[in-house]
Amino acid sequence: MLYSTTTPEQKRAKLREILASGTIAQFPGAFNPLSARLIQEKGFAGVYISGAVLANDLGLPDIGLTTLTEVATRAGQIARMTDLPAIVDADTGFGEPMNVARSVQEIENAGLAGLHIEDQFNPKRCGHLDGKNVVDLETATKRIRAAADARRDPNFLIMARTDIRATEGLQAAKDRAKALVDAGADAIFPEAMKDLHEFRAIRDAVDVPILANMTEFGKSALFTTEQLQGVGVNMVIYPVTLLRSAMGAAERVLDTLKSLGTQQVRVPEMLTRARLYDLVDYEAYNKFDTSIFNFQVPDIH
Repeated sequence: MLYSTTTPEQKRAKLREILASGTIAQFPGAFNPLSARLIQEKGFAGVYISGAVLANDLGLPDIGLTTLTEVATRAGQIARMTDLPAIVDADTGFGEPMNVARSVQEIENAGLAGLHIEDQFNPKRCGHLDGKNVVDLETATKRIRAAADARRDPNFLIMARTDIRATEGLQAAKDRAKALVDAGADAIFPEAMKDLHEFRAIRDAVDVPILANMTEFGKSALFTTEQLQGVGVNMVIYPVTLLRSAMGAAERVLDTLKSLGTQQVRVPEMLTRARLYDLVDYEAYNKFDTSIFNFQVPDIH
């Protein structure tokens, strides 16, 4: 009802099971708490919470303008609505190594199953844009070491993202991935891989789970789960897919309202009232309210 019935600790243990299962897991990106419940209902393995989505939802570009408080709060609101493990994009960790350590503990407290921290400079850039800058190896590994040392729950996943492929090439990405694992990363997120061969190269370079980012309009083709599993990818995210879909639908409805003066022709495309009530579990709240607060005023003489 109000919250998921699964504890954060159980979700983290489940995430570890998923990543050790030998099969690829899909984590669609939730853009609000209700979409996380929809992801669960459709049978996906987990929920991803994109930094770009959190920024865009505030009307901001994805250039490191969001704060730890904003990210931890919104990520916690999303994670509480699903029994699935949720992973959040923590950008560059919101500061120096001590800030990274605090970020990990705040995000742990918010009920997330894991996070990823990247090796870009701050202010960062969207991973599929040009003009990115990557920090040196010492800075990148300090961030991951601080994150790994700060967590209290050993099952909380520390994933390291590297954007170095775009600036220094594939060999540099392989070397950086190895160093990040040595620093304590539980998994590797190689951003903006060019093709399946490059994902395979990262898979061969490290012995931890790796993630593929299948974002639309990016540097990578939209490979299928079968293709990605074939090169050893353990987890695939679709970070902005639902936000783009929802905003596209919203724009079309607004255009229709403006041009026709009514939304009638768009109603068949909408979530029905009954389906919305089902998603928010309206009936459970009603039963709770009735059983607890329904009473009769005694007949006082």
